[in-house]
Amino acid sequence: MRKLLTLGLIAAALVPAAASAQSRGEIRADQRDLRQEQRELDRAYRSGNPYRIQEERRDVRDARQELREDFRGRAYGRDDWRDWRRDHRDIYARGRWNAPFRYQAFRPGVRIAPAYWGQRYFIADPWRYHLPPARAWQRWVRHYDDVLLIDTRRGVVLDVYRGFFF
Repeated sequence: MRKLLTLGLIAAALVPAAASAQSRGEIRADQRDLRQEQRELDRAYRSGNPYRIQEERRDVRDARQELREDFRGRAYGRDDWRDWRRDHRDIYARGRWNAPFRYQAFRPGVRIAPAYWGQRYFIADPWRYHLPPARAWQRWVRHYDDVLLIDTRRGVVLDVYRGFFF
């Protein structure tokens, strides 16, 4: 029961944090908590006590849910750029912009040709638009009014923000 109360307090403390972007350290801590809960579940199975097993299963399920929520909340700080864009419309109003190819709505996981993410389409200053920093081998690319996060080694779309520019 004490563990359940502790888990409830931790979850209550993390609910506001889940709405904001999570740092890697917080996600790692949640992953450690999940591993600990799984170890506790293994111990419960070894004890053979059905009530303890049920309680530990619930704790593992809650820890997994919390980790999923943290990953979703971290999802590149999606709401951050929307609020910033609403308040700074002049930065996102880049006028009519067309590429020498037709518009295509890309989705994450699709491999695209290098012509769509060539050097001339790179967003050189993603921090200006409150986009999350791109990791190694990743670049933010403008595709008409959309913004794509591309893995430049494989040409795979990792993330898409539709209607990013006005």
